[in-house]
Amino acid sequence: MPSKTFLWIEDRKGKASYVFWNSLLEELNPDVEVISKGNNSELVKAVKNLDDIENRYVIVYDNSFDNPQVITEQKRLKEYADKKENVVLIDIICFEYILLEFRNLIDWIYAPEDELLIKRADAVSARKKLISSIENGIMNYKEIKEIVEYDKHIGEHNIEQLVAKLLFDLTRNTGFEVSKGKIGNCWISTCCDWLARGEDDICGLDYSRLSHYDKMKTIYEGTCLKEQFHAAGLETTV
Repeated sequence: MPSKTFLWIEDRKGKASYVFWNSLLEELNPDVEVISKGNNSELVKAVKNLDDIENRYVIVYDNSFDNPQVITEQKRLKEYADKKENVVLIDIICFEYILLEFRNLIDWIYAPEDELLIKRADAVSARKKLISSIENGIMNYKEIKEIVEYDKHIGEHNIEQLVAKLLFDLTRNTGFEVSKGKIGNCWISTCCDWLARGEDDICGLDYSRLSHYDKMKTIYEGTCLKEQFHAAGLETTV
C-alpha cells in the first residue's frame, strides 16, 4: 500500500482554519488528509507519540512569536519533529495571517469605490504596515503608529490576536467574513454560490468571478503558502 500524507492542525473540526485547509487541499492536493488535533498541546503530544514510519506528516503549528506559551510548546514540537524523518513543520504565524497577507485581499472583499474602504481606512492602513513590517523581519509591530492608532489596546494583544482582529474587522458583514468559528462562504466556493447573498452584496470579484479551484490557486500563489508548501515537499496541482 502506498504511503499517505497527512496534514495535522491544532484547530478543531468545523472551525474556520479546519474548513480552510480542507478547502485548499481538496483543490490543490486531494490526496492529503487534514486531521484536527484539537489544540496546540494535543498536536505537540501527537507528534511526540507518533510511531508510524510509513506515512508522511506535515504539521501546521501557529507561530505566535510573542506568546510565551506558544513559544514553549513550539520548542517542544521542533524537538520531537527533528527526531522523526517523516515529520515536517510548516511555519506560519496563524491561519488568519495567511488570509491577511493575501495580496488580493482588499481587491476581493471590496468593490471599487466601496464605502467600506473609507469606513475601514484605519484597518486597511494597519494591515499594510503590519504585513510590510513582518515581511521585512521587523517584529516590533507594537511601535508602528498606524497599528497603535487602529488598536488602542495593542499592549494587551499578541500577534495572533491582532491578526485575527484585523482580518475580522476588514471582512465583517461581507461574504468573506472570517472569525475563529467561521470562514465566509466566498473564500471556499465558486463565485457566486453564496445562497444568502443580497442584491447589494457586491464584492471585488463581481465582474471577474472565479471558480473554487481558481480561488484556492490564487490564495496559494499570493501568500506564504507557496514557499511553505515547497519547503515541506507538498506537491500541488498549481
